[in-house]
Amino acid sequence: MKHDQLQILHAIVTEGTFRAAANKLNKSQSAISHMLKKLEDEIGITLLSREEYRPKLTAEGAVFYRQATRVLQQMQQLGDTVKQLSAEQEAEVSLAVTATYPLAPFLKVIREISDVFPSTHIRLFRENMGGALERLKMDEADIILSTLDNVDTSLVETIPFASMTIIPVAHPDYAPIREQGFKTIQDMQPYTQVIVSDSSHSDKEEQSRDLLPGGLRWTVSDFASKKEILLEKMGWGGIPEYLIRDELKTGALVPLNIEGYPPRRSQLHLLRWRDKSPGTVARTLWERLTEIREKGF
Repeated sequence: MKHDQLQILHAIVTEGTFRAAANKLNKSQSAISHMLKKLEDEIGITLLSREEYRPKLTAEGAVFYRQATRVLQQMQQLGDTVKQLSAEQEAEVSLAVTATYPLAPFLKVIREISDVFPSTHIRLFRENMGGALERLKMDEADIILSTLDNVDTSLVETIPFASMTIIPVAHPDYAPIREQGFKTIQDMQPYTQVIVSDSSHSDKEEQSRDLLPGGLRWTVSDFASKKEILLEKMGWGGIPEYLIRDELKTGALVPLNIEGYPPRRSQLHLLRWRDKSPGTVARTLWERLTEIREKGF
């Protein structure tokens, strides 16, 4: 039983006659008849009744044909997959992800993409604040994960992906924590606020959100450094919840209740340019990320 034999059976049934099937498949009518007879002899079943002008499926032939059409459809799908896999791959695809969200979901997808498209180099950037958006604007990233702050949504395609929460915390032995209760801005001004700088090259005068006015500050380049400083009882600051879940459970870090600084929850979106046609790998990456986005959007 061969694929082209199933195609011939399908053509005869759908076209109605041997001659019409021969014309559709660009074969002679005698070749069509011979290949169908060979299939019937091979499986030991008469598939078509030839007593009338238009051949008709026998009872056994109808059952066989239903299954054959499923096989033909699966072969078509397999062929489409082969075409996609053999399509020209981009030399490089770049992804920029805000540091306020864990990398694990992205790494899982990148691993899958790398297995399918091993020739494409994946470049992954970890960015703070406006850094991811700047990568997109500079055409240094094909896809980014970011908030929609300062985003012109008429120019980019956006897909809600997840949410994140920034929690103001400090070590339990840090002075503001020992002095339990609600803290005003004036209460916190003598204590060092550790902030993470914007990784973009613009608006450097505003290096971080949630700045305490008039307070002492230290600036670091990443949340890992910020977390270490807080664990050493050298300051306080907001950290993404996913980075401090263990510390919150064990009490190594404790939330602060500060005037005007509640835990901040933001929605994150996948973004890419609307007018830029993605390559095979970038399109597949976008589709897979869209599939795994958090529920609830």
